[in-house]
Amino acid sequence: MSEMPKAYDFKDTEQRLYQWWEENGWFKPEVNPDGKPFVISMPPPNVTGELHMGHAMFVALEDLMIRRARMQGRAALWVPGTDHAGIATQLQVEKMLMREGTSRQEIGREAFLQRTWAWKEKYGGYITQQLRALGASCDWDRERFTLDEGLSRAVREAFVRLYDMGLIYQAEYLVNWSPGLQTAVSDLEVEYSEEPGKLYYFKYPVKDGGYIPVATTRPETILGDTAVAVHPEDERYRDYIGKTALVPILNREIPIIADEYVEREFGTGALKITPGHDPNDFEIGRRHNLPIVNVMNKDATMNEAAGPYNGLDRFECRQKLWADMEAAGLTIKVEDYTLSVPRSQRGGEIIEPLVSKQWFVDVEPMAKMALAAVHNGRIRIVPDRFVKVWDNWLENIRPWCISRQLWWGHRIPVWYCDDCGAQTVTREDPSHCGTCGSSNIWQDPDVLDTWFSSGLWPFSTLGWPDQTPDLEKFYPTDIMETGYDILFFWVARMVMSALLFTNNIPFHTVYLHGLVRDEHGRKMSKTLGNVTDPLKVMAEYGTDALRFTLLTGGTPGNDLNLSLDRVASNRNFANKIWNAARFITRSLDKATAADATDSPDYTIADKWILTRLSEIIETADRLMDSYHYGEAGRQVYEFLWGEFADWYVELAKVQLAEGGQRAWTTLAVLRQVMDDCLRLLHPYIPYVTEETWQQLKKAFQTADLGIAPAEGWADALIIAKWPQAGERWPEAKAAFEQIIELVRSIRAVRAEYKVAPARKIEAMIVAGEQAETLAQQRPILAFLARLDEAKLQILDDANAPAQAVTIPLGNITCYLPLAGMVDLEQERARLTKELADLEKEINRLTNLLNSPFAEKAPAHLVQKERDKLAAAQASYQEIQERLSSL
Repeated sequence: MSEMPKAYDFKDTEQRLYQWWEENGWFKPEVNPDGKPFVISMPPPNVTGELHMGHAMFVALEDLMIRRARMQGRAALWVPGTDHAGIATQLQVEKMLMREGTSRQEIGREAFLQRTWAWKEKYGGYITQQLRALGASCDWDRERFTLDEGLSRAVREAFVRLYDMGLIYQAEYLVNWSPGLQTAVSDLEVEYSEEPGKLYYFKYPVKDGGYIPVATTRPETILGDTAVAVHPEDERYRDYIGKTALVPILNREIPIIADEYVEREFGTGALKITPGHDPNDFEIGRRHNLPIVNVMNKDATMNEAAGPYNGLDRFECRQKLWADMEAAGLTIKVEDYTLSVPRSQRGGEIIEPLVSKQWFVDVEPMAKMALAAVHNGRIRIVPDRFVKVWDNWLENIRPWCISRQLWWGHRIPVWYCDDCGAQTVTREDPSHCGTCGSSNIWQDPDVLDTWFSSGLWPFSTLGWPDQTPDLEKFYPTDIMETGYDILFFWVARMVMSALLFTNNIPFHTVYLHGLVRDEHGRKMSKTLGNVTDPLKVMAEYGTDALRFTLLTGGTPGNDLNLSLDRVASNRNFANKIWNAARFITRSLDKATAADATDSPDYTIADKWILTRLSEIIETADRLMDSYHYGEAGRQVYEFLWGEFADWYVELAKVQLAEGGQRAWTTLAVLRQVMDDCLRLLHPYIPYVTEETWQQLKKAFQTADLGIAPAEGWADALIIAKWPQAGERWPEAKAAFEQIIELVRSIRAVRAEYKVAPARKIEAMIVAGEQAETLAQQRPILAFLARLDEAKLQILDDANAPAQAVTIPLGNITCYLPLAGMVDLEQERARLTKELADLEKEINRLTNLLNSPFAEKAPAHLVQKERDKLAAAQASYQEIQERLSSL
C-alpha cells in the first residue's frame, strides 16, 4: 500500500480538486434531486472587478452554507453571476479610448457599446476565475450577467409594470451630479469624507434696512438662494419674518421665511435656502413653494443665472464672489470648519447637488411592504440590531432616481414622438408612436441605475418573468448573505421588487457580514498601503488557511481584523489534520480483518473521544443553525487539535500496540472521529479535507479491515453525508477527563523541576474508590505522563511520602517523590544560588526605589521597577518553599 505523502501540498491540490468536483457535476442541485431546495443568489461582483477581501469573505461564507446544505441532502443551488457595473465599466472603456486618442463622443454610441462588449468579453472572466480559486462551489452552468438577454427582458418587464402602475415618473428633482462623469449617481456611489474647510459668515441685506447674519460652507451657492429661513420661535429674527432680503451682489429680492427645520444653535441661527443646490433646502423649497434657481452648468461651471460670475469654475466663483462681498462690506468672518464632503466613489471629485430632469420610482408603497415583511417575521435579519437601520431607511425613503446619463447599461424603454409629443413605453422596441402611429420616434438616451437590474437578481436569475422550472423549484431563495454596508441600497431593493413582482419574499434570511480590516482595525485602502491581496495570501498560505481565518475570525455583522499570523497558524492546522490522518493510515497494519468485531469493547479513552465527538457534532449544528459559523468552526478546531490529536491519537499508540481486537477497535474509532471531523470542517476548508478524506478512504479500502462509514464510502467528501451525533458515555467521559487533568498536572511539575522529557519518574496515586478504574489505565497514565510503570503505585489509601511534590485533584492525590525527579544535592545547590541572586536583585531594586529616582523619574518607569521588585519577591518566596520541601 502506498503511503500518504509526508506533507500536504496545497499548490498541487487545489486546482486539481476543483476541476474534479466541477467535472463530476457535484456543484449542481441535481446531486440531491429529491432533496429540499437550499438556494443562495451570489451578490454579483462587478464584471470589471478584481478579487478583494470582501469577495473572499462572502465566497467563504456562502460556500460554507452551500457545502453544508449539500452534505445534509438538500438540493443546494448557488447561482453565480456578475453585474455590468454601469459607471465602473464605462469609465474603464473611456480610459482605454483616451489612451487611443479618441472618446466615446467621437466614435458614437453604437461603436462605443461594441467596444464595451468586447472589453467585457476580454476581461469579464477574470473575477469568476478568481472566485473559482476560492473554492466557490457554484453551479456555473446557471451563471448570469445583468445585461444578458434573459435579465434584460426582466428589466424591461419590471420597468413597464412600474410605469403602468404609475410608480415610475419623470420629474425635475435634486440629484447627486458627477460633473466629471456627466451623470447622476446613486447615494451608494457617493462617499463622504471628513475634510478641513471654512465656514463663511456674512450679512444678508434686508430691503427695508439692516441685515441678517448668515453662515455657509459654499458661498458660490448664495447666487442661487431663493429665501432666507429662520426658526419661527427665534426672538432674534421674529420681526424679519415676511420681509424681503436681497441676494448679495445680484440684489435679487427673496422672502424671509419661518421653518422649524432651522437649528437656532448652528451658525447664526439663520439659513440661506438654495433649493437648486442642497437636498434639505430642496425640501424646504417644496414646503414653501419657492422657485428653484440653478446657477451651475453640468460641468460645474457657473451659468447665466450667476450673473457676473457666468463661466467661472464653481471654486473660482467662490473666491471671486467672497472677494466682491468683502469689498461691498458684506462679510463678517471666516472660521475653520470640518466638512463632510460628498465625493464620487469612482473618480473622487466633489459631487454637486443639482436639479435635473430624471426618471424616478415612487418607492414608498413598496417600502411599506418591505418593512412589514421584516416585522411580521417573514424575513429575518442577522444580526437583528440591523433591523433599526432597515426601519430608519425605509421609513424615511425618498424617490429613487433610476436614470443615468451613461451609454453602458439597460437603456430606458421610453420612446418620444416628435409629431405628437407622446411617450411610448413597451416591452418590445416599437416601430411607431403608440398614440398617433407616427414612425418619427426616438428612444430616451439614458440608461437605468445598475441597482435597478440587481434589485431583480434573486428571481430574474431563475427565469422571471417566465414561470420556468427553476423559478418554480428554487424560488424563493433561502439566504441572502452580503455586507452590512449595502443593506438598504441593494437588499431593501430586492425585497421591495420581489414583493411587488412575485408577490413573495426573495429569501427568508438576510445574513450580514462586516468589513475586513487590517490587523490594527483600520479600513484597507491604497492610500494607507494596507490592502491585503487575497490572491497573494492564497498563493503563500493556501486557500483553506485564508478561508478558515475569515470564517472563524469574526461574528455576524461585526468587522474582522485580518492578521497574517492567524492565517499562518491556520495553515499549520491544515498540516495537523494531514499528519493525524497520516498516522492513522500508517497504523492500519496493527490489525487484520480477522480482528473485526460487531460489538467492540471500547476503552475509557474510546468512550471519551466518541462522547466528545457526539457533543461537538451537536454543538456545531446548533451554532451553525443559529448562524454562528465562526464559533462552530473554532469549537471543531479546538476538538480536533486539542483533544483528538493531542490526547487520543497519542494514547491510541498504546492501544494499537496491544494488537488484535483492541487495535482493530482503536482503528475504527480513529477512522470515525477523523472522518466526522473532516465532514464538519469540509465547508470551511474544502481542499485539505477532501484530499485527506480521499487518502483515508483509499487506505482503509486497500487495507480491507472491514472498517468503513455505516453508509459506505461516498465518491467524494463534497457529497458525503453530514455527520450525526452518536452514543455517549457520560461516566467514562468524566473519568477520562480526570486522567487528563492528572497528566497535565504531572507534566507541569516535570516542567517546573526541569525534568528531562525522556526521564521516567516514580509516582504514587491515592484514589480511594477510583483506584481500580485508574489502575486499568496504568499503561496510558505511564505513557502520557512519562511515569516509570514499574514504580507507579495506584492505591485506595496511603500516607503521604516524605520529600515529594503533592498534587491534589479532588478525591485523588498524586505524590511525585523528588528523589525520582532530581538529584537532591544538586537541586539544593541550584536553588540556593538562585536565592542569593534574587536577594541581590531585591536589595538593588529596594535601594533604587528608596532613592530620589522614585520622585524624579516618570511614573510609568517607577511603576515598572516596582513590578520587577514584586516579581522578584514572589520568586524568592516560591524558591524558599521549594528548598524547605527538599
